[in-house]
Parts: sequence; C-alpha cells; structure tokens
Amino acid sequence: MNILAIDTSTEIMGIGLINGEKVLGEYVTNIKRTHSVRALAAVRELLDDCRVTLPEINKVVVTSGPGSYTGLRIGITIAKTLAWTMNIPLSGVSTLQVMAASGGKNFGGFIAPVIDARRGNIYSGLYRWNAAGKPEPVLEDRHVSAKEWAERLSRYSEQILFLGYDAAKHEQTFAEVLGERALFGSLTDHLIRPAELARLGMEAPAADVHSFTPSYLRLAEAEAKWREKNG
Repeated sequence: MNILAIDTSTEIMGIGLINGEKVLGEYVTNIKRTHSVRALAAVRELLDDCRVTLPEINKVVVTSGPGSYTGLRIGITIAKTLAWTMNIPLSGVSTLQVMAASGGKNFGGFIAPVIDARRGNIYSGLYRWNAAGKPEPVLEDRHVSAKEWAERLSRYSEQILFLGYDAAKHEQTFAEVLGERALFGSLTDHLIRPAELARLGMEAPAADVHSFTPSYLRLAEAEAKWREKNG
C-alpha cells in the first residue's frame, strides 16, 4: 500500500512516500520559500525518483494543523485534489502529533511539541508514547500562552521534552517554571518527518474530501477582528 504524505504546515516542507513498513523516500526542506510554488513539484519529483506513478498511490495523508494558515491551506488543497482526482482515501493528522513522532522516539517522559503563535502564544499539546509505538495525546492540542502552558505542565513530576524549532523562542519561560524537568530536543529532533506522517495516517480514518478543513485552533487575526466588529 503506497501512502503519500504532504506537510506544509510550517516553514518545514515535507513530502514522503511509504509502502507498508518501508520508507520509499522523503523530501524535506526548512527554508523560507513559498510552499505553493514548490510542494506539488516536490510530489512529482519524489514519485519520479521512487518510480511510483500517481495511479499507484493508495492513500494521501496531510498535516491537518495547527500551523501556518497559508501553509495548511496549500498542503490540504493539494491533498484533497489528489484524493478526489484519483478517488482514494484522504486522512489528516495533527501537526503536533507528527512532531512528537518525529523527534520523541525512545523518550520515556512526556513530549510537548511547540509551534509559535506570536505575542507570547504557542500551539502545543502533551503526548506520550504508547505500547503500539505511537505518541498518544495526554492533553489535547491547544492555542495557549507559553507561560500558562508551562504552569499547566508543572503539575507533572516527570521530565518534558519540548520539540520544534519554535520551542527555543520560549525556552526561558519553560525553564523558569519547570526547572530541570524541561528538556529540549537537539538539531534533527525538530524536523517534521513526512514518513512519520504517513505512518500515523496509515490507520487514521478517512475524511470526507469535500468537507475536510484545517484545524487552526484559533481564527486568523484578520477574521477574528472582522467577527469582533461585525458580530
């Protein structure tokens, strides 16, 4: 079963292809360039390199959020178009869960992936590896201030591994509240692996292609202001 994974939820862009338990290929970049220009071309390049054609894809998996509003729309639009065109299942997986799966392997404590949401706020959730070898949520994904999140996590006595390149922006806040319980991933721990996205999406339920939308966790600032003004 060939599963194509697409992630454009952050500055990291990842395209992955797996077949069962075998990773056929991954294309990952972490550069400030527009995903809309590069993502579909990366899909074509990866499939060509792996000698897999579009009709041989059995399922499409995409990060459903949270993350960049524009980035999420790009990846989900591509995934929905491919799924609808080829009449194959489409599944979405939390960006934060994929981050936990990508950098938290073999860690026995809690995992808190972090995406910056500006003005001292973050997107985060709390995960822990289960017996099936997947990170399962302990606390659901949310939009929250970094300080409030650190105080919420201070209730746990075990170590907490913070993942994501944005975690460094809030390292001082986490360390002040949690002390030595706050750990931070190293260089490659922060990458979002599209192969992990594909693996998590393998057994995820299929979404309705037409109604599937990103999980932003909060309104875009412009939309929030419009609703506040217009009711």
